[in-house]
Amino acid sequence: MPSTIRTTMLPSGEAVQVLGQGTWKMGEDARSRADEVNALKLGLDLGVTLIDTAEMYASGGAEEVVAQAIAGRRAETFLVSKVLPSNASRAGVARACENSLKRLSTDRIDLYLLHWPGSVPLAETVEAFEALKKAGKIRHWGVSNFDTHEMEQLVDLPGGGNVQTNQILYNLSQRGPEFDLSPWSRQRGMPLMAYSPVDQGTLARNARLEAIAARHDATPAQIALAWVMRQDGVIAIPKASRQEHVRQNVAALDIKLTSEDFADLDRAFPPPTRKRGLEMI
Repeated sequence: MPSTIRTTMLPSGEAVQVLGQGTWKMGEDARSRADEVNALKLGLDLGVTLIDTAEMYASGGAEEVVAQAIAGRRAETFLVSKVLPSNASRAGVARACENSLKRLSTDRIDLYLLHWPGSVPLAETVEAFEALKKAGKIRHWGVSNFDTHEMEQLVDLPGGGNVQTNQILYNLSQRGPEFDLSPWSRQRGMPLMAYSPVDQGTLARNARLEAIAARHDATPAQIALAWVMRQDGVIAIPKASRQEHVRQNVAALDIKLTSEDFADLDRAFPPPTRKRGLEMI
């Protein structure tokens, strides 16, 4: 385990870890509940205190898994959750947040995100987020699955400049954000959160990563994860339901990719040469 987990800075000035624990698809099967809780607990034990969840995941079931994992340890945890676009009105955000707080067994969410752009006017959602901040229900807010033009519209709104992050699909197979969204975000000192950093496990079985992994006595999944975490201003939030997987994710922090590694990765997974629409899953 690394002695300290690297951090990046939110626009607010708060440091957040570049490795978090994702919970997508957790809470869907009661038979897996104990393993999921124990995996998250181990992550906390290993120092990974950022946990990402959402009201959509298992219709709140993932938040309940998180609640079990952080029981008695809320003070050391940085909690991220998300509100559905269908709940993004003034009243809907307030109600959804209260429901998430209950499922999470906490009085505050550290970072609350709009899960993807929807039909509710964004200005109304921003007002609702700011009201939650004022009430102490959330500490920061951000968005998810927003492309560059949507981020530009957001920051032009009253209070929109308070956005702290944009959570997006980003990994070696999906490098489209590097064309304009990543530079735009870096220019504003706003980190991106990369979900599915191992492309839902696809990169863990990628032959092109095996040679690089062999140089580091690592797995292809660890190389894919290390690459994401080595990007400037990017937070990776892989999901791990098994303790062995949690340990492997944490060990990826110690992988020092070389210039040869990066060159090989660019050849195998070329960076974008034109604008592509933001992908999401």
